[in-house]
Amino acid sequence: MSARITRLRFARIAIAAFLIAAGVSAEAPQKGKLPKPRQLDSDLTFRRDSATGELNGTVPGGATAGPPASAGSISVSTQIVPVTCSVTDAMGAAVRGLNRADFVVFDDGVPQPIAYFNASSDAAGVALVMDASPSVLRDTDEMRDAARALVDSLSSSDQIAVLDFSAHTYLQLPFSSDWKLIRAAVARVDARQLLADTGGSNIYQALFLTARDVFAGRKGRKAIVLLTDGEDTGLGLTLDPATSGPRRGWPPDRLTFEDVARALAAADIQVFAVSTESRPKIMTAEWLAQHASSTLVVPAAREEKIPPYTLYLAELVRRTGGQLYFIREANTLADTFQQIAMKIRAEYTLGFSPGANGAAPRVGWHQLTVKVNGHQDPTVVHRTAYYVPKTD
Repeated sequence: MSARITRLRFARIAIAAFLIAAGVSAEAPQKGKLPKPRQLDSDLTFRRDSATGELNGTVPGGATAGPPASAGSISVSTQIVPVTCSVTDAMGAAVRGLNRADFVVFDDGVPQPIAYFNASSDAAGVALVMDASPSVLRDTDEMRDAARALVDSLSSSDQIAVLDFSAHTYLQLPFSSDWKLIRAAVARVDARQLLADTGGSNIYQALFLTARDVFAGRKGRKAIVLLTDGEDTGLGLTLDPATSGPRRGWPPDRLTFEDVARALAAADIQVFAVSTESRPKIMTAEWLAQHASSTLVVPAAREEKIPPYTLYLAELVRRTGGQLYFIREANTLADTFQQIAMKIRAEYTLGFSPGANGAAPRVGWHQLTVKVNGHQDPTVVHRTAYYVPKTD
């Protein structure tokens, strides 16, 4: 048995353990018909608002297809900013039983009154986004098997959406708790079917479209599980931090990494990425924890020999409060997935109003920090920022 097959088999077991630990079962009703795949970027043209800097989409007829107002962008002073967070102790175990008074939320370093608190394990909406580009062709069967192991045990209370991508992004199934349909949607994902879908591997565009279209108007806990090698060809990302945003000489309407991070942060969507590549030696769990409050995309990354495609995956999960896994570590993933699943089931949702003092919130990115007092300095994982767009 080859080492690759062994690793991928371990990964399938790990993903199954992840969902089982999250309280997932295979008892969802089996009914309905699998819809035809829908290309999310069909006839879509990106347009950046010159006044606000926001990236929207236009479809034939000139209609705007940008993120809905409910996606989390701050438009009025009374809107609540949701912050989903997990709390673990020094051993990595989820800390349960906390209440509103245990938490302090800081907006740009200023403590905020917590206007909303929820400690329940309500159902989550999870979008399974699978890489089906030519670069993962040799792994397509194993990735599909791993995804099948993940969804075979779904709880009737949780809802799953299935997407795949190459140059374009295809919605195989919108949110559903019908495990038969979910299995059928996963079985339909095959990189061999997208070999004619030329134009590269647009990972970040797929995530942007998932946040904008699939999660539109959705409330509650939200997460994306991304299976990929991380090698995006659409954004031209390099270790130069300037490549994460609009750059000189490029069309102003082109999607950027910052647009993607903004859309996910605005909607409070956590990203859990599973990479088929090897973990860079420097990128240990301790190193990532040390850099949790500051961007990883800095000039010094060149000296640390981190491939840009892995660096940007790590940066995205850092900003969204998710986590990055490496399939080549599959012999330890079972325990890791089980621990993370328990964290997700024990998540807390906090909310505060950025305009509570009567002043309009500052336009731009706001730094978020969540602390827990009086519990032996636990680790708190959450999205690192939220964004206030400029209004006309």
